[in-house]
Amino acid sequence: MAKATQSPIRSGFVHLALIAYTLIALFPVFLTIINSFKAKNAIFREPMAVPTPSTFSLVGYETVLKQGDFLLYFQNSFVVTVVSIFFVLLFGAMAAFALSEYRFRGNTAMGLYLAIGIMIPIRLGTVAILQGMVAANLVNTLTALILVYTAQGLPLAIFILSEFMRTVSDDLKNAGRIDGLSEYAIFFRLVLPLVRPAMATVAVFTMIPIWNDLWFPLILAPGESTKTVTLGSQMFIGQFVTNWNAVLAALSLAIFPVLVLYVIFSRQLIRGITAGAVK
Repeated sequence: MAKATQSPIRSGFVHLALIAYTLIALFPVFLTIINSFKAKNAIFREPMAVPTPSTFSLVGYETVLKQGDFLLYFQNSFVVTVVSIFFVLLFGAMAAFALSEYRFRGNTAMGLYLAIGIMIPIRLGTVAILQGMVAANLVNTLTALILVYTAQGLPLAIFILSEFMRTVSDDLKNAGRIDGLSEYAIFFRLVLPLVRPAMATVAVFTMIPIWNDLWFPLILAPGESTKTVTLGSQMFIGQFVTNWNAVLAALSLAIFPVLVLYVIFSRQLIRGITAGAVK
């Protein structure tokens, strides 16, 4: 009886804590979006208020679309993010399948070595990365960013996907081998469809750091033709004058793809996190 009476109370506290955390996390996003539709005076005078007919203004979005080439920046971010996620999922899934399926000398050591990449920030190797990109003549190219972000996302992808692939039934894979399927066919046709929740989880966790990154675009691709959304937004921030309308509008536009991705993969993301928690 005691457990029955405590369970609803405990559940209520958990939901209350989750709702409070959600509100705290969404508040900066909400504040950014509503202020992007207001005049500059209204932003400083009433930052918490929603736009009214007297304070509503699209000057920030007009500035973003007219000054600079924001559509190009958006396209660069989109290309870099999508291609990087594709390579992270492809190479990460293949490496995870090899580590989880095949037993060889150094299997555990290889897994630990790859997991170290989660703990060591890739920014520590910025100087060496820049020197390598200069030697390969890849500075001011999207290829440089794709290579760096792929290397950055692989350790976490391998760590998550290998745990999920170990749960795939050996009987299913052995049945495929008996039917004459190659290892590639088993990987692409049998294993990958069963780990879609994990793939979606990796995709979301990989996209957000890439899309929001300012460090590597500033160092490796600062040219006008290779700027990303985050780097392009910095053009409205000056040492003495900052165009807050344009900055907030640019940030609001940059938030949109992340929200779309979450809506698309939310069910798979929750399933992947829940399955990982159960394990």
